Amino acid sequence: MKNGKSSEVYRLKITLKYIRPPIWRRIQVRSDMTLAKLHRIMQATMGWYDSHLHQFIVGARYYGVPSIDDALDLELTDERKVRLKDVLSKINGKIVYEYDFGDGWEHEVLLEKISQPEPGVRYPRCIGGARACPPEDCGGTGGYENFLAAIRDPNHEEHDECLEWIGGEFDPEEFELEEFDGALRHIR
Repeated sequence: MKNGKSSEVYRLKITLKYIRPPIWRRIQVRSDMTLAKLHRIMQATMGWYDSHLHQFIVGARYYGVPSIDDALDLELTDERKVRLKDVLSKINGKIVYEYDFGDGWEHEVLLEKISQPEPGVRYPRCIGGARACPPEDCGGTGGYENFLAAIRDPNHEEHDECLEWIGGEFDPEEFELEEFDGALRHIR
């Protein structure tokens, strides 16, 4: 709360694009937070490890970490200086969050609802979702499909290698709400 005014609460649905069945999360966040904070929240709720570059795409504008601008010759606006409500303010409005430019994970961020904060509720919070996020560095959607095929088929030539790489097991259908909501408690 700043200057005696509270910010609105946005209910966002984040869907990993180009994956079927869908991998998604539903979160509640304050509208006045920066895109840099939304990045940290999305990393936690999707299950990514923040080990790759990212950017937000709003129409023809790009928002991200200014230090990558020089390396990639992008025209980025500093995500630390832009509030979520400045780029997303209408119900059913959408922005794109891209993570890991090599694998090309694109997330649709949909504003589903705008409300007032509930007394005693701490934001951000995860209130829903489905399916596990693909493992880091699995090669994008095509690599993820190959990875799933390999771990499901004991006769697949990469079965043992993929299981060893992932640590023995991976359930693509797993989603534990408490785990993802708990991860948000550490984000300030």
